[in-house]
Amino acid sequence: MNIGFVGVGRMGANMARRLQDRQFHITAVYDVNRAVATALAAELGCAACQDLSQVTAESDVIITVVSDDNAMRTIFSGSGDNLLVNARGKLFINCATVSPRVHVDVEQLAAHAGAQTLEACMASSITQAREGSLYLMCGGTEEAFRQAEPVLKALGSSVRFIGKAGEAAKVKALVNMVMNINTAGLAEGLGLGAALGLDLELLRNVFSQTGANSRVLETDGEDMQNREHSCFFSAAHAAKDSGIALELASNLGLDLPLARATKEQYERMIAEGLGELDKSGIAELTFKDRHKHSGDRI
Repeated sequence: MNIGFVGVGRMGANMARRLQDRQFHITAVYDVNRAVATALAAELGCAACQDLSQVTAESDVIITVVSDDNAMRTIFSGSGDNLLVNARGKLFINCATVSPRVHVDVEQLAAHAGAQTLEACMASSITQAREGSLYLMCGGTEEAFRQAEPVLKALGSSVRFIGKAGEAAKVKALVNMVMNINTAGLAEGLGLGAALGLDLELLRNVFSQTGANSRVLETDGEDMQNREHSCFFSAAHAAKDSGIALELASNLGLDLPLARATKEQYERMIAEGLGELDKSGIAELTFKDRHKHSGDRI
C-alpha cells in the first residue's frame, strides 16, 4: 500500500514517520512549506511533490493534515491542481480539525471523482502521533472505514467509528471546546492561587485529588506555573476549534457563554502576538503581571 501525506507539519510528519516504522510505504509528501516537505522526503526516502495531483498519482491512500476549512477546500477543489485530479479508486483519510460541513462536502466531491474519503479526527498531540497512540474518531462510510482500518490501527491506540461524514467532526469540536474551557479555567485557578501567595505545587496536587481535576491539569498545569509554553497545540488552533463549536451551537440557537469567553481569551492571545504559543500560554493572561510579557521564558 502506497501512502502519501498532504500537510507535514509536526503532526503530519510524525504520523508519516510512525507509518514508515510500521513498514508502510510512504511514497509522497506535500506541504505549502516546501522546505519542510523536502526535508521530510529526504528523511523518509520519498518524493517531495510540487503538485497535489502528483501525491494522488503516487499513492493509494492519501492522509491530509491541514490547518483549517479554507485549506481543506483548496486541496480538494482548487482550480487546476488538486487532490481529486485522476483520483478514481483512491482513499483520502482527512485528519484536520475542520467544520463538519467541510467533511461532508469533500466526501461528495470525492465520490464524483470515483474516490472515497474518511474523516479521522485526532484527540491527541505530537507525542502520540510519533508513538502511534492517537485517539481517532472516524466518520464516513463503513466501507471507507474498513479500507482505512489497517492504517488507522498503526497510528492510533483507540480507533472509533462514529458514523456518517461530519459526525466525528462534531464530536471532535466538542472535545476541543471542553478542553479549551478546562485549560482557561485551570489558568485562572492557578493565576489566582499565585496572586494569593499559595504554593502552586501544593495547589496542583490538591486539584488533582478533588473536583478541580482534569486532563489539562496533568498536561498543562506545571507548564503554566513554569511559563513553559512550547507548542503542542497552539492558542491559534484553540481559538479556531472553539469557533467551530460555537458555530454549531449558533446554528441550533444555543448560547454557550463559557465557550465564547474562552474563544475570546485565545483571540486575545493572538492579538497580543502569542497565538503560536501552546494553549497553556493562556496563563500569560491570567497570572498577575504576566500580561506585560517581559519574561524571556515564554
